[in-house]
Amino acid sequence: MKREEIFEYVKKQYGTIPEYLWKSSPESAILRHKNGKWYAAILRVEKAKLGLKEEGTVDIINVKCEPDMVGLLTQTYGFLPGYHMNKKYWITMLLDGSVSEAKILDFLDMSYDLIDGKKD
Repeated sequence: MKREEIFEYVKKQYGTIPEYLWKSSPESAILRHKNGKWYAAILRVEKAKLGLKEEGTVDIINVKCEPDMVGLLTQTYGFLPGYHMNKKYWITMLLDGSVSEAKILDFLDMSYDLIDGKKD
């Protein structure tokens, strides 16, 4: 699934538009819940930084996840502990075709709902 497809989905589903916060990483975007908290981040990172063997970069999406699911998910190819996020609550999915569109959208929806439920 491509970042543009994700942006299209969240605009339609939640009225969210991507925010580009970092001059040093102009292609990296965050998706903010209507309550102001992030529910996803889409980044382009070097594969080596993710522990992948190949060279080059890959687009990833970070989403919030149920803590009891993180350990199991990260044993599946395409899922990694949250890159630059709290690894207990966030997972990273590769946007290189290794995770299905349906799964990406399911986890994106779950992340949105988890952020919605936060009371802090």
